[in-house]
Amino acid sequence: MVEVEGRTAKEAIDEGLRQLGVGRDQVEIRVLAEENRGLFGMGGAKLAKVRISVKESDVPQTEF
Repeated sequence: MVEVEGRTAKEAIDEGLRQLGVGRDQVEIRVLAEENRGLFGMGGAKLAKVRISVKESDVPQTEF
């Protein structure tokens, strides 16, 4: 699981997928915060934040 911030939710998701090294169909994505550009594009901008978890069935099983 990773939590990632980005200028947009899509940017944050793309970065999280890159960090985990998996495809979008292999994860569960939860948007924790949407981006906010602030009034008239000026100060007060906030980044989007997402939590990405690999689906249980996609986690490779190790044999001993």
